[in-house]
Amino acid sequence: QVQLVESGGGLVQAGGSLRLACAGSGIIFSGYAVGWYRQAPGKQRELVAEITSFASTNYADSVKGRFTISRDNAKNTVYLQMNSLRPEDTAVYYCNADHRIYRLNYWGRGTQVTVSS
Repeated sequence: QVQLVESGGGLVQAGGSLRLACAGSGIIFSGYAVGWYRQAPGKQRELVAEITSFASTNYADSVKGRFTISRDNAKNTVYLQMNSLRPEDTAVYYCNADHRIYRLNYWGRGTQVTVSS
């Protein structure tokens, strides 16, 4: 059974930092593109950052220069380092793993990030 478990969320003041982790079990992350998405109340879920199986990265314009996505295939974990956090970064952050050849797609349950002003 595939599970993606997010951790590292919490409450932080504006300007602070958090590091989110997405740990996979029952899945070999190295073959997947892994993305971090977020959903704020009343808004659609949006892509924040993505890292492909070849370790190329893609970021939403709103987080470029502040967030960094990385992966540790040995630990089957993908990280999202979030710096210079802003109140508008407040959302539930979800991890997604997508295998583009086998068309497999999995979601975690999310972790809450709250940035106070």
